[in-house]
Amino acid sequence: MSNDSNIEEIRMQVMWNRLLSVVEEQALTLLRTAFSTSVREAGDLSAGVYDAEGRMLAQAVTGTPGHVNTMAIAVTHFINELPREEMSEGDTYVTNDPWKGTGHLHDITVVSPSFKNGELIGFFACTAHVVDIGGLGFGAEGKSVYEEGLQIPIMKFAERGEVNKDLIKIIRTNVREPDLVIGDFYSLAACNDVGHNRLIGMLNEVGLDDLEKLGDFILSRTHAAMVECFSSLPKGTWGNEMMTDGFDEAIKVAASVTIAEENIHVDFAGSSPMSRWGINVPLIYSNAYACYAIKCIVAPDIPNNAASLAMFTVSSPTNILNAERPASVSLRHVLGHMVPDLVLGALDKAIPGQVPAESAAALWNLHVSAKPIEGKKGRLAEVLMFNSGGMGARPAIDGLSATAFPSGVHTMPVEATEHAGPIVVWRKELRPDSGGNGEFRGGLGQIIEIAPADGHEFRFSAMFDRVATHPRGRAGGEAGQSGTVELDDGSKLRAKGWQNVPTGRRLILNLPGGAGYGNAENRREESVAEDIKKGYVTR
Repeated sequence: MSNDSNIEEIRMQVMWNRLLSVVEEQALTLLRTAFSTSVREAGDLSAGVYDAEGRMLAQAVTGTPGHVNTMAIAVTHFINELPREEMSEGDTYVTNDPWKGTGHLHDITVVSPSFKNGELIGFFACTAHVVDIGGLGFGAEGKSVYEEGLQIPIMKFAERGEVNKDLIKIIRTNVREPDLVIGDFYSLAACNDVGHNRLIGMLNEVGLDDLEKLGDFILSRTHAAMVECFSSLPKGTWGNEMMTDGFDEAIKVAASVTIAEENIHVDFAGSSPMSRWGINVPLIYSNAYACYAIKCIVAPDIPNNAASLAMFTVSSPTNILNAERPASVSLRHVLGHMVPDLVLGALDKAIPGQVPAESAAALWNLHVSAKPIEGKKGRLAEVLMFNSGGMGARPAIDGLSATAFPSGVHTMPVEATEHAGPIVVWRKELRPDSGGNGEFRGGLGQIIEIAPADGHEFRFSAMFDRVATHPRGRAGGEAGQSGTVELDDGSKLRAKGWQNVPTGRRLILNLPGGAGYGNAENRREESVAEDIKKGYVTR
């Protein structure tokens, strides 16, 4: 390679790193300006930059796979529905279409074209979960997507810098927390504006007119690295099945994973049919988490962009992991978060010794609708709280406790949750003995105790799983403990659906623990002693 080629290679690598810093600042803008705690505190968002063809070049580290990997596909839907001649500088486009966005109505996807010298050079996109989108609220009771809230087709949020005031009025009229939701819309738009401004500054500094040369460098290098990774993988097809709680009956999810020379294909045939409840998953979301699971094992160090994602394909007949419109999909994340464990179970048969045990997986999200008791003055509020169970043990190390795998969102501080509405979190601590035993112990779940503030009551939407079922161990490891949902008087509650917590009572959630890895007889004595000392185990 000539000296000039070496210099150009280094120059492109530096610009690639600069592009990553651009999307990180894009995401941080959303974190700093968002109104909803789910975005501001938990990081339930994504941000990325795309070339003029809609291929994702870089994503922010901050964010969830369910947002990032669906957004990688969503941008192409925007391009297909909005003709190039209708795009202008200062435009911002929006949708919450579950089948063209990120799987349910609560996620708002915003895409902005990026122009330089009058030419379209790319797009910025971001996604965030808003606290309310109207309808029945964030829960599983809807019988179709029409009952689940306001649907926003792919359309212009702003044209040439002018915000669509009619859309703002429609949103304000349809949601329970209009100031928070509309504030988040503006935050999403600002997030893309910051990305665009930083990109133009970078391109001017390095003397480039567009992203074409840098994009080709990023995608070609990524593709070559992926091909090298695939060369060492066994070829064939492996399957796995998993039972989940479902709503009122158990749900089976199934997957077969086929590894070929330059492709890994996942098929969800054999999964249960679509449900009449809002736990169905659009394929765009199932695809996102299937790709994430594979990449964690096969190519964890290779950047996540259009070239790496192109190596993974997903298919499915119509079923609960490929729900067709107008299925109810509000809680699509519950089964969607089970997809990585499902796919990893199949991969473990192909490449044993590299795949962790099963995790609690689904977030134990809690949507609270609080109000004053009759005859009392108080506060009405919608509060969304994210909680995590334990992660499964890894092949050479214990599982992480109270960690949101596979979603990757942060734990929401108690102070932020209590500030959002009239509720009190009396207890939030690790749950002893919840992690499955093994040579490597599963991560612990949590015990969370929540009550209405004085003079208030609340109803809540339960979105839990691993109550009737539990995370399974691997390589001889034991299962993680399943979860429980109850009041402090011992009354058992359902794992899904809207339910009441009267004044004077407390809601107690015991979150599932991750499963263990390897035979418990092989666990080091000092590790057992340390677990007992810290109170992780009591036996």
